[in-house]
Amino acid sequence: MGFLATLALFIFPLGMALSAASDLLTMTIPNKLVLALLAGYFLVALPVGVPLEEIGFSLLVAMAVLLVGFVFFARGWIGGGDAKLAAVTTLWLGLHLTVPYLVYAAFGGGILTLAILALRRMPLIPLISRFRWLERLHDRNSGVPYGIALAMSGLLTYSSSTIFERLTA
Repeated sequence: MGFLATLALFIFPLGMALSAASDLLTMTIPNKLVLALLAGYFLVALPVGVPLEEIGFSLLVAMAVLLVGFVFFARGWIGGGDAKLAAVTTLWLGLHLTVPYLVYAAFGGGILTLAILALRRMPLIPLISRFRWLERLHDRNSGVPYGIALAMSGLLTYSSSTIFERLTA
């Protein structure tokens, strides 16, 4: 595998790791990161030979996930960055992996939420108060960095994606 193929293989995992880290530390998923993942998909999908029909279906599914995500955002259930990250992740994974991805994200998000709720029941110890992001996680008025669950779910399913399979064949 050449250098460009190796680089392409790591665009998605790197984007997922950066998304999770950003959400954990700042409670935001930068638009620039989501746009980089979007651009990365098209820079990789076409050259590795993902069929145009599959790209089209992936785009339709990603738009549907984005629409549902914005409904969830409007209801205050998730953040806007989470909605955008879920959509671009489904684009990378494709139609055949969307349901497993969303199921993993739901379970992972539930476990993450329960863990954070348990953390918030504990007293704030001085070590935690030294780190703003840990203090924010402990704050009962703060949200849950759901991007962590979305990113982990994306990583769990990536090895079954058409892009990954074509890059590693």
